[in-house]
Amino acid sequence: MTGKPKIFIDGEAGTTGLQISDALQARKDIDLIQLPYDERKTRTSRKNAINDADIVILCLPDEAAKDAVSLLQNSDTTIIDASSAHRTDSHWSYGFTEYDKSQRDEIKSSKRISNPGCYAIGAVSIIHPLVSSGLFNGSETFYIHGLSGYSGGGKNLISQFEQTTKEESVTLSGYDYSLNLNHKHVPEIKLWSGVKKDPTFLPTVGPYKQGMLVHVPLPLGEIRKKVTAADIRQIYSEHYENEKFIKVIDSNYTGANDLLNPQALNGSNQLHLHLLYSQEKQQSIMVAQLDNLGKGASGQCIQTINSLIGVEEDTGLI
Repeated sequence: MTGKPKIFIDGEAGTTGLQISDALQARKDIDLIQLPYDERKTRTSRKNAINDADIVILCLPDEAAKDAVSLLQNSDTTIIDASSAHRTDSHWSYGFTEYDKSQRDEIKSSKRISNPGCYAIGAVSIIHPLVSSGLFNGSETFYIHGLSGYSGGGKNLISQFEQTTKEESVTLSGYDYSLNLNHKHVPEIKLWSGVKKDPTFLPTVGPYKQGMLVHVPLPLGEIRKKVTAADIRQIYSEHYENEKFIKVIDSNYTGANDLLNPQALNGSNQLHLHLLYSQEKQQSIMVAQLDNLGKGASGQCIQTINSLIGVEEDTGLI
């Protein structure tokens, strides 16, 4: 890239697109390509912007994202896809910067990067270090529960929660969904966690806008050796050593008033990993705490952009 990198967000009016756009508009080190409102869905205008940009961010439904890729003719343009269309495609790099020690170099050398899903980045951040360390061999059964604010469902779900009548609001106080256990993040979680079986995943929408908890009980009963909380904590501490945005919380939750708030990291690109452990019962649950619109979407995308253009990863992020 020569001069300021030019960035185009295809789907800027969507929930994730707006978050990224707001963050980038405040930056002086990039040029943000923005189409007039009446041209944002015009194929010719979009195609021109895509091929004029150094970096294109796709904030579109899956099929629309695939179609947008087909418009690209400029071999120098890098695409970051925030949809789930390419997260298990071997031709695309996985945009989870802290995934392992080689991931940054892979991202920087790639022209096709798939931004992780919000639930998935929480689950993968928990399971992958345990498998890559050898504590688990990947054949174990993992159960995952996720709790997210309703903004994860995009504009339609936000509207349902925020524009309901008093009578209707009772039915939208929060609910489980994907009850067929076939959530679209499951293939992504399976691949990037390194497990051999589909994890069993049940997500829940909470009656608040943003913030997320992803809970993964660890199948300690499926391994022969006895494992302590210190053993588990060491695996995570080593895997995420010196990372700016991922913190292993060394807490001893013993009080009746101890709480984990899904909204505590809202507005940030932080991801906190909490170890819940009973030595007596040999039971452990790891909980990933993050902003589903931050580290789970726009924040992670901006972190990737920073890596690509050669500035500090935390530029414009907290």
